Amino acid sequence: MLKKIGWILTVTAILYGAWLMLLLTIPYTAFEKYTDFLITKQRVYHLFHWRISFYIHVFISIIALLTGLLQFSKYLLDKYPRLHRNSGKTYALVVVFLSGPTGLIMGFYSNGGIYARISFVLLSILWIASTIMGWRSAMQGRWPEHITWMLRSYALTLSALTLRLYALILGLMHMPLRPATAYITISWLSWTINLLIAELLIKRGLIKRMGIRPAASSGEDTAAIKI
Repeated sequence: MLKKIGWILTVTAILYGAWLMLLLTIPYTAFEKYTDFLITKQRVYHLFHWRISFYIHVFISIIALLTGLLQFSKYLLDKYPRLHRNSGKTYALVVVFLSGPTGLIMGFYSNGGIYARISFVLLSILWIASTIMGWRSAMQGRWPEHITWMLRSYALTLSALTLRLYALILGLMHMPLRPATAYITISWLSWTINLLIAELLIKRGLIKRMGIRPAASSGEDTAAIKI
């Protein structure tokens, strides 16, 4: 019961975060250069590759957030295996070919100086790499590896939410940090803690508690977390 409550709370928090991200995204549909975050990017807004990367990343990344969440539902896997597989493909394609590469480009121009740039570049590379590994292991039928890699990948996906959460927390704590220092701190915390939590779940035997069974006759993927 406690596990189910924890799962429900986690899903609710992620969905709420996705809703807030959607609200933050809407103003950018005007494609105005002085909109919110873009005010801080006036020195690079004129760069075509950065501008295209920004809009693709902003408008597409929420798809990764939602489709990635669907991968961890045993109910969805059992009742709608085709939806599980298709949403997984969508997630992988979005991360590997759209959100990941555009995040990498943006990382090279991020605020906060060289240390923040290193953080965001590493985040993008690890995000793409872990997703490719998860996709590859699924294609080869190595389900325990598939689950661990996808857990790592989705932990990095959630950095979009945790970055904003830590920014809010630091703001509420009124810590005496310079803006650049605060941004660098948040840039690293946003994904390293997520990845550490994912690794902790894996090391504590998460795989043993996952529903892994032989492939169904329909040929659909058949591994997901029990909830």
